[in-house]
Amino acid sequence: MTIRSKPKSVLFTAAVALLAAAAAPAGAADLGQHAHRDRHVLMISIDGLHADDLSAWVAQHPGSALARLARRGTTYTDARSSQPSDSFPGILALTTGGTPRSTGVYYDDSYDRTLSPAGSDCRTVGTEVVFDEAVDRDPAALDAGGGIDPAKLPLDPAKGCTPVYPHSFLRTNTVFEVARSAGLTTAWADKHPAYDLLNGPSGTGVQDAYNPEIAATDGTVAGTIAYDALKVAAVRNQIDGRDHTGTRAQPVPAVFGLNFQAVSVAQKTAGYAPKGAFSPQIADALAQTDAAIGSLTAELHARGLDRRTEIVLSAKHGQSPVDRSQLRIVDKKLLAAVVNGVRPGLLAQATADDVALLWLTDGGQAEAVAAALRAHAAELNLDQLLVGPALARQFGNPATDARTPDVVVLPKPGTVYTKPSATKVAEHGGFTADDTHVALLVAGPGGEGERVDTRVSTAQVAPSILKFLGLDPRALASVRAEGTRVLPEGE
Repeated sequence: MTIRSKPKSVLFTAAVALLAAAAAPAGAADLGQHAHRDRHVLMISIDGLHADDLSAWVAQHPGSALARLARRGTTYTDARSSQPSDSFPGILALTTGGTPRSTGVYYDDSYDRTLSPAGSDCRTVGTEVVFDEAVDRDPAALDAGGGIDPAKLPLDPAKGCTPVYPHSFLRTNTVFEVARSAGLTTAWADKHPAYDLLNGPSGTGVQDAYNPEIAATDGTVAGTIAYDALKVAAVRNQIDGRDHTGTRAQPVPAVFGLNFQAVSVAQKTAGYAPKGAFSPQIADALAQTDAAIGSLTAELHARGLDRRTEIVLSAKHGQSPVDRSQLRIVDKKLLAAVVNGVRPGLLAQATADDVALLWLTDGGQAEAVAAALRAHAAELNLDQLLVGPALARQFGNPATDARTPDVVVLPKPGTVYTKPSATKVAEHGGFTADDTHVALLVAGPGGEGERVDTRVSTAQVAPSILKFLGLDPRALASVRAEGTRVLPEGE
């Protein structure tokens, strides 16, 4: 891997906090002095898009927007997303340069041993932390009924039992915060108001945020294409020198972009055709997404911005399985039964998709839980477990970090932990190649269509964005903590 990790210690979390505190304010004037104020980065996440999907689409559609970008950009053929491959750690890899080890964010549904449940008045400590439509004022409304409902947020006993917003849950800063510290304009569009996360610990990273609630759609591919179009219109307004509503003038953002959801929905609801070929639903989602990207590149050209804008196209995560014959649904209740079979009430939180993260009420029982899970390996379709030293090497010690799971369950490829009646045919979150081997294409001004075949990480995007803007990649706390390098250039 190109990402390097520094030696681990029980002081890692405290060290990251110190790095984050030192990241922006003291050096803000210096950052602004060296920034390239005439440059822009448009970042696009096509959630679910595998590296093979991108190469196949480009080969089959040489006149497409993605093919045109590939001809003038650098394609990274072996890029890997975050582990876990959930949307939250996925977007944070792209925008902080870090993994959950430094960011402290494992999933959009996780656990914190030091926080208290919403509405508890902090009478109990240790709670599930959910940052999706569940924290909206009205998840059935496109505007979420006015955004996040603070009454639905976890509480922090150490800070007067105040609500914990997504941005304050994140331990390290984002590219948006670094850009803002340099006096640059920032914007982002995503799928839940909970993408307040990208504001970072300062709470002010994204100057022009647009996060319509995807749960308000009908869940179909067609409905999701229409939903994605709302964000495309917002970004076009920003290219034209207005805010996302189109009603207020603002500078074209230095860092901005959006995510597309239609491909991910098609993968989950319809899946791929045999041998990984595009099904009609995935092909339609890709065609509509490609056309939308083409409209954005055309707008950049019309405004004379294309020669000053770097386009980064990737994915927060992949989707598994691509081969429908590998799909195996396993009742997620089995996980709870096995854990609580070791001792009643032992499971504090299980987050399960095509991976399972387990937090225990007694971390000292982690090895006993692992033994019980192995005893049920056939029923769970188990591949391997991360527990003890193996888990600590990748994520840190759960005994010293309030966020780290006690056990990570990695099932065989194609396994999805869900209810037996579930109709979805794919999911993400896991560590398999289908989950993590994602598209990565960087098309900058004057590129010539190159490829890099060495393994890279999507976490390398964040420092590379800052380098292009003339900012110091080490202004990102996760970059310093984990030794994340900028992306290698094509040859």
